[in-house]
Amino acid sequence: MAKKQRFSDQLRRAVQEAGKTRYQIHKETGIDQGNLSRFVNEGAGLSMESIDKLCECLGLWLAADDPAKKWKGR
Repeated sequence: MAKKQRFSDQLRRAVQEAGKTRYQIHKETGIDQGNLSRFVNEGAGLSMESIDKLCECLGLWLAADDPAKKWKGR
């Protein structure tokens, strides 16, 4: 069974494979270029507001791995 990637790693990969430069993403989202660069290079995290903007820019959304499973309140 393959190890599942953390959400932050998936988001980093999405930025790298977006077909947009980090500068374009910065211009579209307003996320500071330095913060975006540090995030992609695993030197820092992003605020929830920045994650929301980044996901909107890249056309991403969060989905359950198995929608049939119910949340257990964790």
